[in-house]
Amino acid sequence: MNNYHQIQEDLINNPRKWLVTGVAGFIGSNILRSLLKLKQNVVGLDNFATGHQHNLDLIRKEFSKEAQGNFKFIEGDILDIEVCKDSTKDIDIVLHQAALGSVPRSIKDPITSNNVNIQGFLNMITSARDSGVKSFVYAASSSTYGDHPDLPKVEERIGRPLSPYAVTKFVNELYAEVFHRTYGFNSIGLRYFNVFGPSQDPNGAYAAVVPKWIESIKRNEIVTINGDGKTSRDFCFVENAVQANILAATVTNENAKNQIYNVAVGDQTSLIELHKKIQDAFKKNNSTVDYKDPNFGEFREGDVKHSLADISKAHKLLGYQPEYKVTEGIEKTVSWYLNKEEG
Repeated sequence: MNNYHQIQEDLINNPRKWLVTGVAGFIGSNILRSLLKLKQNVVGLDNFATGHQHNLDLIRKEFSKEAQGNFKFIEGDILDIEVCKDSTKDIDIVLHQAALGSVPRSIKDPITSNNVNIQGFLNMITSARDSGVKSFVYAASSSTYGDHPDLPKVEERIGRPLSPYAVTKFVNELYAEVFHRTYGFNSIGLRYFNVFGPSQDPNGAYAAVVPKWIESIKRNEIVTINGDGKTSRDFCFVENAVQANILAATVTNENAKNQIYNVAVGDQTSLIELHKKIQDAFKKNNSTVDYKDPNFGEFREGDVKHSLADISKAHKLLGYQPEYKVTEGIEKTVSWYLNKEEG
């Protein structure tokens, strides 16, 4: 981890001006926290479609008035080109996290997912280009691998998309490549694999599995697993994703730019194993919840059966080394939700 720690020290000594879109969301707010700890100047953009004011409020409580002064928030929509232009002015680095996630959401409403994830992306990358932004990093997705059967997933080999959401994230990659070829504008895409951690929304029809199950177990409810429980994912603690963003944003090796990278741990965890890890984390936190076997439901439309990332490319070109394995990340996440409830 020497490389990442050195970069953190360099940032503290030489602050940059960052724009984080989707800053009130799960990953965006965790990135914001880390950047403020590194004494960076951050502009945050969000329209609260899926982000939450309480994520920003929690972060403000953690920092001094002086540190809070390094953060400027813009409430606005990436579908508004003027907002995008204004937010990218005098910015060194853009971390574009804003998007409408969720495969099921995109299946139910493909038009909105298309508008936000494709038109919104085009607005942001165009504005960043026009403003002379030095580094543009965007949230890509492991859903881009589609029906390609190989495991582990290697960046250069993808299949056909299985959902409208997957189509939108693949189009982001295509636009990024075209912007490099046509305009000489550099960017890096990070294909996230099932990122989880503090501040992830446990509520709503499209809640991610980890926070949703944590909340259910807290209430002594029985968890429902989609499918037979053997479905597996490469679950990635959010601090690993934050590290990948900072490494990608600051990389100086030209060969590392205009690339796509997997952001994961490189471990496979089945849903039945994940359920047990969450239960064990509650016990380790001295929680008094009762152990309950899960129920099993229908397999979710548009999902792949198994997902596992090859992270060697990110390690080689960015210096990425995930600090947190799944079990440790789950323990930290469960602890956060329990302490949040007590607070």
